[in-house]
Amino acid sequence: MERLERFVAGEGNYVDDIYVEKPLYMAVLRSPYGRAKINSIKGGMNFHDIDKVLMSVGEGASEGRKAIMHPVFAKSTVNYVGQPVAAVFAEDPYEAEDMLETVEVDYEPLDAVVDPEAAIKAKPIHEGMKSNVLSDRYIGKKFNIDADIVLEDRLENHRIATNAIEPRGILVNYVSGNLVIYASTQSVFSMKNGICGTLGLDGDKVRVIQADTGGGFGLKGGVQPEYPIAAYAALHYKRSVKWIETRSEHLMAANQGRGAIGKMKLYANKDGRMLGIEGEIVVDAGAYAGGMAEFGPGFIAMQLTGQYGIENGYVHAISVLTNKVPYGPYRGAGRPEAAFFMERMVDMLADKIGMDDARIRLLNSTRTQFKSPLGLEIDASKPFMEKAIKKLGYSKSGNKNAGLSLFVLVPGAAPGESARIAVQDGAVHVWLGSNPHGQGHEFFVKNLLSKEFGIPKSKITLEVTDTEKIKSGIGTWGSRSAMVGGAAAVTVARAIKEEVAKRNGRYSPKALLAGDYDHFEFYKYNGSINAFGANLAFAHVESIGRVRVDEVRAFYDVGNALDMGMVKGQISGGIVQGVGQVAGEEVIYDSNGQLLTSSISAAGLVRAAAIPKMRIAVDQNPSSLPHKARGLGEAPTIGTPAAVVRSIEKASGRRIRETPITEDALL
Repeated sequence: MERLERFVAGEGNYVDDIYVEKPLYMAVLRSPYGRAKINSIKGGMNFHDIDKVLMSVGEGASEGRKAIMHPVFAKSTVNYVGQPVAAVFAEDPYEAEDMLETVEVDYEPLDAVVDPEAAIKAKPIHEGMKSNVLSDRYIGKKFNIDADIVLEDRLENHRIATNAIEPRGILVNYVSGNLVIYASTQSVFSMKNGICGTLGLDGDKVRVIQADTGGGFGLKGGVQPEYPIAAYAALHYKRSVKWIETRSEHLMAANQGRGAIGKMKLYANKDGRMLGIEGEIVVDAGAYAGGMAEFGPGFIAMQLTGQYGIENGYVHAISVLTNKVPYGPYRGAGRPEAAFFMERMVDMLADKIGMDDARIRLLNSTRTQFKSPLGLEIDASKPFMEKAIKKLGYSKSGNKNAGLSLFVLVPGAAPGESARIAVQDGAVHVWLGSNPHGQGHEFFVKNLLSKEFGIPKSKITLEVTDTEKIKSGIGTWGSRSAMVGGAAAVTVARAIKEEVAKRNGRYSPKALLAGDYDHFEFYKYNGSINAFGANLAFAHVESIGRVRVDEVRAFYDVGNALDMGMVKGQISGGIVQGVGQVAGEEVIYDSNGQLLTSSISAAGLVRAAAIPKMRIAVDQNPSSLPHKARGLGEAPTIGTPAAVVRSIEKASGRRIRETPITEDALL
């Protein structure tokens, strides 16, 4: 049965569905404190067994400073609620949960640091540090310009839990001293490199196979403490070990996204032309280094000018340690934050001078290629913006609450991606270095290779990603898979066609399927193929202050649309997430670092009845890649929040500065 057909039939093979004989079930004892000293610990597997720090892998990976890298088990202090302190193992998952009571930990509570702005000057949460500032850099150049108008504002996207349908999970199968790992992951290679690097294991003894993965949204691209603990335990007990995250664990101990503050200052003339942008970006890094926290602030700052031809820019980009679970990538990973901060300021300027939202954006568009003072390179934006405003029906909508946003999608294409194609027994088998987790990679792979080889799609199978079946790979994040994964597949296909022609005098589909071929290639790509996008939203505020989003329209440049059904599916799902960010999604902590968000319902996800009407259209401006595709996956989470917020702002008559929007902010 085809992979996608299995999902429809309820026969997906997720980690918890995979059978091995008599595994040990792992449960994790977690810190109940936002910050505390560990005076003693007795019982379970703990830092006396694994005294290691996590190797940073995946999207935004950073070597960081070893002294403040995330320990596998907390050693002398705990620094967030949910941090792993010990693990226990039993013959069934219920017994494992009960065994957590056998671990004794003597904590001495300490003051927690929760507010990222206050954390800048607060006492360091880690011994040996002079401050809580994790990364600190300036981007652009100072400028001094004579502007008619100077606008300032403080904007914020609060933290969000990723909340994939399937939580994290791992099954480590012990086989004669070797480990065969099944994981819910966005990258089998990140998983393998992260576990081996953390524990010092020989890579030849570890194989990682992707299980069906029920969503990731950035969280599953790297390695978190539970994975090396399970691998270590399998080697220690010479038994298979399974761990499946509970929803409560997901909320407290899985890396969270957003959590960024933008203090913005916009310089403009009274005719609406924007002259310069200054700002300070503060990212809430959470408790440890080694991931997106070092990369994130600069990435947000770089994108701030968006599709506009702003000649001056100077931004202070910092990340700050707090007593929360570490900051990680969440769908968009810095791109939505940048668009939110910039579009909020453009709307502020439009209101200040009484100019129409579309007109002020077109006025500041670029007519030629442009490199911003913050480093963002874009093509001429005006042609797309004119087309988008028309396609979205902005002028004809007649709705005074119409919220418009425009943005640039900067995909994570570098350093490229790998593909392997094997032709055996009259069928084509494909492995990609990037791992699907709900995007439908099967569709674009079959469409591309059916056309390339001239064979029916039924002859092509996208195989499960497995570190023994493909030499190397990167992973799926940053809107990259259809771009560089697709380019890799096409490149390998063309190499095989050449080989078929060499053996047979000329290429033919019949000759291809009659032979045996096996080719791997890593398609290198270190450039950036940006894409423009636009959203239009219509919302209203109900009498009790509750937000209702009625309709969201989207118009994105996807290059060559590889499968229109999956394109629209990606956009629809992203719009729902964007609406969720505005309407209610947030992870809340009190001043002691205690998690107040207690369930997936309390985390503010959009319910089915609140999903807005959608109208989706695409532009197909071919890229320079072999199959002409552009990135897409993160586009709707970039444009939707800014458009929805603008519509609510018009409906309520109140300036909106934060997501999510609370009822108190509107009443």
